[in-house]
This record gives sequence, C-alpha cells and structure tokens, in this order.
Amino acid sequence: MGHSATVWDQKSEFEVTKDWNGIDQVVLRVPRGASARVSLHGGQVISWRNERGEELLFSSSKAIFKPPKAMRGGIPICFPQFGNCGSLEQHGFARNKMWSIDDDPPPLNTNDGSERVSVNLLLKPSEDDLKCWPHCFEFRLKISLAMDGDLTMISRVRNINGKPYTFSFAYHTYLSVSDISEVRIEGLETLDYLDNLVQRERFTEQGDAVTFESEVDRIYLGSPNVIAVLDHEKKRTFVIRKEGLPDVVVWNPWEKKSKSMVDLGDDEYKQMLCVDGAVIEKPITLKPGEEWTGLLELSAVPSTYCSDHLDHFRRN
Repeated sequence: MGHSATVWDQKSEFEVTKDWNGIDQVVLRVPRGASARVSLHGGQVISWRNERGEELLFSSSKAIFKPPKAMRGGIPICFPQFGNCGSLEQHGFARNKMWSIDDDPPPLNTNDGSERVSVNLLLKPSEDDLKCWPHCFEFRLKISLAMDGDLTMISRVRNINGKPYTFSFAYHTYLSVSDISEVRIEGLETLDYLDNLVQRERFTEQGDAVTFESEVDRIYLGSPNVIAVLDHEKKRTFVIRKEGLPDVVVWNPWEKKSKSMVDLGDDEYKQMLCVDGAVIEKPITLKPGEEWTGLLELSAVPSTYCSDHLDHFRRN
C-alpha cells in the first residue's frame, strides 16, 4: 500500500492506494465504519461514507477521472478563483494539480481535542502555474474524519511572495440527495444573493427556506456559520459548519443544462446539490508572510435530531 500510518489505534488509520490511472488516493477510516477517500489529483475528497457505508457525496456516473480534468463530484477545491474570469481556467487550477502528502505540517490550533484520523496535503505552484498566476503560495489542506464520522477540511493559504495578492475560494461540495425537489436549505433566509443566471444581479431571499423547482446558481452573502440541508425523503440532514467562509454557493443545473454537460448524466441533477462554503464577494488579500484559514465541517444526522444538533453547533 505504500504510505500507511496508524493514528489513534489499530483501527483508525489512513492508507495510500492507487486508482486505475495510477494516481495516489488516501483512505481515512474510523472504528465505527465511516470512511473518506481523497485523491491527490486536486486534493479532492471523492467519497465520504457514514458508518452504514452509505455514500454522502454525489459523483457523476459519467465523471472523467483522468487529469487534467477535475472529477464531477465529491469536493473539488476552487482556488485561486471561483467562476470563470481572466486567463485562469474556470474555478482556478488547484483542483487540477497533483498535491503531495505533507509529512511535517506546521502546527494548527483547532482547540477541539476530539479524536480523529487526518491527512495533511500540500500544494505549491509549478513554473507553469506562476506563468498564469504569478504569486508564490503554500496551500496546506488538512482533511479529518472524526470518530462519529464528521468530515472536516481546513485550508491554509500562505503568501510567500514579495508582494500582496488576492484570491477567491470555495469548497465545491456535491451532496448526494434522494430527490432535489424534496430538499430544502435552512439558514440562508433573508440573505442577499448574487444570481449567476442573470449576470450576478443582487436579490434578497424571500422564502423561509431555499427549495428547488428549476436551475439555481446563487452566491449567498454574509451567511451564518451553520446551515442545514434537509433531505425529506431520506430523513437525513446535512449540517454544514464553516469558519472564514462568509459566502455560500448553491447550485443545481436542472434538466436543460445537465443535458449539455458531457460529464453529468441527463437525470443526475435530481440526486445532487452543491452547497459550497466560499469567499467570493470580498476576495482575500494576503500580504507577504500572511496566512488565511478556511474551515468546513460536514455532519450527516437523522432529521429528527436536526434541531438539537443545530442548537449544539450554534452554541459552540
């Protein structure tokens, strides 16, 4: 298996395997049975399963698993931009680069104390990257699986340049849902959002929850640090907790756009929903030596426990 490490006991460990293209993948497992799989192509979480082995992230049956294209599904890392502007490829280059395992990361203060199995990844710019985005950075990504199966991702971007630079960022999270028409998002009500379907025009959310009956592509601004995605049919709620990520992207391509996407099945929009912790409206500017941190934590809980779970997160 190559690089293998035991972290809290014999049953909590990560190991490195290879996919069918020969690209390294890191597998995280905890004793109760939850697992996560991370591809070093893009530093992308491509699987997150609960203790019953149920897949919680969506991946398209038509996904292209071969570099240089990012896989359609999981949690691609969008850096140093979200969207499509300037000379950079859409959503930036981080999701299309080979990351390395960081065996000696600098300390990270999480003050959490809970047991978890983790892997630390590192991305530095190549000469080609510097031609299209001439800024030196170190991007460290820590991916952790807690004993209860919660998935945490912590990104740290450090400016090792001689001058300031600016970037935007998103964890482009594809959640697996039973039927998009039965899903609602709570926590975004009354917020302003930019609508990508009408040139980022600004609107205010009027509903008591976000629901879906057509294509949606929005950037909600100044969002709370905890939001919930309720899947009525599965009686499952995704609790999304975030720090350093003021914006939330909500995207579902719906029927017409899905048919135009080569790496998405025509009807697969029904089983997916992207809800991204992001920094888009007011990009991050780092001076030389400065570091930015953005945290995302995903939990999947039975909907009957949802209100208690949300209260717990909001108190902490």
